[in-house]
Amino acid sequence: MKGTWSKWLFGLIAIGVIAYGAFLSLRERPVLVDLGQVTRGQMVVFVDEEGVTRVRDVYAVSSTLAGHLDRIDLEEGDLVSKGDVIATIHPLAPPFIDERTRTELEAAIEASRAAVALANVEHARAQTALRLAQSAYDRASQLAKTRIVSDSDLERAYGELQIKQAEVESAMAGINLRLAELASAQARLAQPVDMAGTGENGRCCVSLLAPIDGVTLAIKVRSEQAVAVGTVVAEFGRPDNLEIAVDLLSSDAVRIGPGTEAIISDWGGDQDLHATVRKIEPAAFTQVSALGIEEQRVNAVLDIDEVPEGLGHGYRIVARLALWRGEDVLQVPISALYRDQGEWAVFVAENGRARIRSVELGHLNDSAAQVLSGLSEGDAVILFPSDVLADGRVIADRASEGR
Repeated sequence: MKGTWSKWLFGLIAIGVIAYGAFLSLRERPVLVDLGQVTRGQMVVFVDEEGVTRVRDVYAVSSTLAGHLDRIDLEEGDLVSKGDVIATIHPLAPPFIDERTRTELEAAIEASRAAVALANVEHARAQTALRLAQSAYDRASQLAKTRIVSDSDLERAYGELQIKQAEVESAMAGINLRLAELASAQARLAQPVDMAGTGENGRCCVSLLAPIDGVTLAIKVRSEQAVAVGTVVAEFGRPDNLEIAVDLLSSDAVRIGPGTEAIISDWGGDQDLHATVRKIEPAAFTQVSALGIEEQRVNAVLDIDEVPEGLGHGYRIVARLALWRGEDVLQVPISALYRDQGEWAVFVAENGRARIRSVELGHLNDSAAQVLSGLSEGDAVILFPSDVLADGRVIADRASEGR
């Protein structure tokens, strides 16, 4: 009898073990997930864009006339004072003359010399006629005293004297004209000369002066060379008077206005800088992105609260600007979102199971999204949902299982 009960007992135990093993093998195993919370609080949407620093007022010194520029000894970074001589421009040397042109110019010189000789002859003739007219007038004056010559004859002699004096002056002016033509023809025959000296052969020069007390930002033309009118020679400015230019998408620029605060990073220093948007430029420009897409960009100009030592003109920075700010915003971690049939959705943890919940979103930033509907404060959502999750699937918190 005792053996029979033992057999029944062992049989029941075996059946229980088998049943428990079947239950363990057939039951649904929970999926380990990471959970996050739907919270309320401040939310800010930022945009990060690259920009460059620039001196607010850059002064460009350019050539005021065409000429020969001396070599500039200034270096970038050199200090200058207002009125310092930056560069000197000399007149350009005359061009080289070919044989045909030389022959024509020499012939013109000979013609000018002949014209001078003719003018001298004409001047001599006029002087002789003047002396005769002077003698005739002197005789008429003496005879008029004795009434031998009438007053009308005396006046006629005086008028003839005045005409001859004018002819002498005209002949002298003709000589000067012909001499000037000769000098002009001889000047056209001049060959290029050495321009290295200053003030040689009566040449003059023009000095380009520093417009401000500041720093040399760039030397555009350093070597000695011929320059045209308006050629930019150098640029000057004050590095302590910096601003930042950040190019934004035009769709972002309309959401930013003067007074918007910005955080400046990646400029090379240990601490971030603070800046304020001074203006958004009114005109956009087209720029091709790295993906080959044409974008309309707009420059935002920012003022730095305090310019750090070492930051200069044309330095690269990254500016973070606030596009939107909310103080009491219901938000969900952005890592919990996924697309379900073209709509935003999340998995909500309810009683140990995952439930799909469609949500309507507002603004998004790098870490969270504004919830307009579909969730409530305190809801637990599954972060980084995987493909094995489905509506009603048993889940377990990975953090709880780890403990």
